[in-house]
Amino acid sequence: MEEYSNIRLTRKEAVSMEEIVSRYIKQMKLAAGLNTQRALDAWDQCSGAAQYTLKKFYRGGKLYITLNSSVVRSQLYFQRDLIVKKINDFLADDPLFTEDNRSVSYVKELILK
Repeated sequence: MEEYSNIRLTRKEAVSMEEIVSRYIKQMKLAAGLNTQRALDAWDQCSGAAQYTLKKFYRGGKLYITLNSSVVRSQLYFQRDLIVKKINDFLADDPLFTEDNRSVSYVKELILK
């Protein structure tokens, strides 16, 4: 008990849970994987073609999507710019998406296969 008598507890500023989670993600270097997963999830939410999607891959700002329907692929081909904007808006509103990550950031291009 004597060794703890010299320790003085001080009050510190409160930190929000959002800040704690953000710090943890950065410290554990989870941001790149989490951003990739959030971008792939954004495709499902924003495209309306999740049920036709066979494969999803994201690297270097390019979102590669393999679809099982050529009809759906052709319809989405003409809406690529709108879908990219929707995905990026979805990511901007996502509290788990880290905007300042150099390796994985917003979607720049959508490639449909």
